[in-house]
Amino acid sequence: MARIVVIGAGMGAMTAAARLAVAGHRVVVHERAGTYGGALGRVERDGFGFDTGPALLHLPAVYRDLFVKTGKQPLEDCVELSQVEPAVRHVFADGTTADLPNASRAGVGEALDGALGAGAGARWAAFMNRAREAWDRTRRPLLEEPLWPNWEVLADREPYPSVAQKRLLRRERRAATLAQVAEFELGGEPRLTALLEHFALGHGLDPRTVPASAAVLPYLEQTFGTWSARGGMRALATAVYERCRARRVEFAFGSAVVRIVEKDGRAAGVELADGTVVDADFVVAGVAPGALAGMLSGTPARAPQDVPAQSGLPSRLTVLLALRGARTEDTPHRTVLHTGDRADELDRVFGPPEASGNGDGPGTTHGNGPRPGLPSTPTLTVLRPDDPMATPDAEHEAVTLTAVVPAGAEVTDAAVQRLIARAAAVVPGLDDRLLWHEVRTPAHVAEATGADGGAVPAPVLAAAGGRYLHPANSTAVAGLYAVGGWSHPGGGLPHAGMSGTLAAGLIVEGPEFRGSQ
Repeated sequence: MARIVVIGAGMGAMTAAARLAVAGHRVVVHERAGTYGGALGRVERDGFGFDTGPALLHLPAVYRDLFVKTGKQPLEDCVELSQVEPAVRHVFADGTTADLPNASRAGVGEALDGALGAGAGARWAAFMNRAREAWDRTRRPLLEEPLWPNWEVLADREPYPSVAQKRLLRRERRAATLAQVAEFELGGEPRLTALLEHFALGHGLDPRTVPASAAVLPYLEQTFGTWSARGGMRALATAVYERCRARRVEFAFGSAVVRIVEKDGRAAGVELADGTVVDADFVVAGVAPGALAGMLSGTPARAPQDVPAQSGLPSRLTVLLALRGARTEDTPHRTVLHTGDRADELDRVFGPPEASGNGDGPGTTHGNGPRPGLPSTPTLTVLRPDDPMATPDAEHEAVTLTAVVPAGAEVTDAAVQRLIARAAAVVPGLDDRLLWHEVRTPAHVAEATGADGGAVPAPVLAAAGGRYLHPANSTAVAGLYAVGGWSHPGGGLPHAGMSGTLAAGLIVEGPEFRGSQ
């Protein structure tokens, strides 16, 4: 039985802790905050309840597998999950509305034909067929296996089978970015373009520079579905925490780790803020790259040949609205209100993209341009859950507004009021119904996660020279492993669970571990 210290109680860290405990190890989690869950926070006030992080789940199979492998109670016995129907309502800049069904590609095609005109569904379906090929080519190496030592293979090969564009007297051209996929393969139709690009933007990625392999993001959502939880996603964090406790994982809250103790080139424990040293045979770190680097005594956490940690990623601005008046039965759980000025939004969030020279490939940087400030009319996600645990009674409603903003952005009251006014377009009577609101800025995200400027990690993607990969779960320090959104396979609730699974596998089975079969 090994002694294992886990730093942080985020979803990736707790997933690793539960799996390691079931394997017979003694696991202690040290969390600097007073609670578990990491980004899966919750605000409760006057009988209202709001998620402050991810509020919807994709790929629930990740957590179903965790519960199967760590105990007799399945996930659904511990968390009440429901498929969201429709999955999303899109309100485009011209006022067109499209309700897309959950986990029904045929239904999505029919909905797009009905909303955007005949042929829109066929174009989207053809794109999704190509996205499926990209998913099939990358699913296992990017999500189910530890990062390959020869990760350059994943970096150099574009898995998305883009359609060749014949050009008079010039060579054929293929889409290299998601924006080019929209232009070449969706005909540049502005509403289909907005639909496609919001999948990148919602994950903090610039569609103008993100590789065409990002086609897997809409494929994942529309194929495997969108799920909500009674009590919000915080209920999922609670279920994982309780599973850890049932497997005798120990938790120490308010226990900040300041240093990883190294002995003979190997992680040998941690030092706490009060000077206490906790010995360990392995250390699992579920923290942001800057925090991890600060815990090491001059030893880089990443091997020289490893991929670098992503930088320049944006954050989130979240506004929580407590409303009087009941939620009507025909209200969609999620509405995406698209911007009328796409160029302004992308320039303000990511900075102007650097030209690639010939326009045939992604820009040379990833989100490292200037950050002029908040978009004037950002793409806005409006969540109106049908959850009795979100309100004091049926005569009230809890609404959450979310927009992607630059990391470290300063948020003024005027900017918040603009978001609320914008949401009034899809929340009837909002001004008269509003009781109070609370705001969660990038500074709040930074406080909860430790990420610089409140940046939110993006999921791993192939191609583009490896700029969208994440550092491996194993590190340059023997016995030290990394989990969570800033390590392989990147950000997002399912990906965090996958990272914990991979780190636990590497500890239990050793470097020969190749993922679940």
